[in-house]
Amino acid sequence: MNQTIGSIRNTESVEEIVSRLCVSVADYPKPGIEFRDLTPVFADGPALRAVVDALITPFEGQFDAIAGVEARGFLLASAAAYASECGLITVRKPGKLPRRVFSEPYELEYGSAALEIHRDDLRPGTRVLILDDVLATGGTLAAASRLFERADVHVAGFGVVLELGELRGRAALAGRRVRSLVRG
Repeated sequence: MNQTIGSIRNTESVEEIVSRLCVSVADYPKPGIEFRDLTPVFADGPALRAVVDALITPFEGQFDAIAGVEARGFLLASAAAYASECGLITVRKPGKLPRRVFSEPYELEYGSAALEIHRDDLRPGTRVLILDDVLATGGTLAAASRLFERADVHVAGFGVVLELGELRGRAALAGRRVRSLVRG
């Protein structure tokens, strides 16, 4: 018999939880793109906890801070920083941070963009775990990694909820530890 705690059945793996709660949206943000909406996962307390625990556990003792990539990565990183009692760094879109920044352009699967971090939020040598919701082409996470490297911060690895394997994003992160909960 399956018992449910919150919305999680005690026999469900984190992969099954994410797959069950994730919603696919056709032609968003533009025709031909199938958007994977993880907000139902984030809206479910027990599911969010299971996801955060699954993302950070493989990296325990290997990071001093957690970075979240704008915008859904902020949700994961905030919860993970709280759960692991470490600091939170925001990787933002251009023009959102008030002090001196490092800026890094990158390509998306449907355009181009840039990311920024404050130059002085972390001391050189700090170890950071970078979290985001989806790994697609790898451009976003590779850009975030380059930002931290420019700040002399060691990237401990990457955690994502969903990896779109057909877009081969891992290739952009070659040689790095990547924890993805669901490959689709």
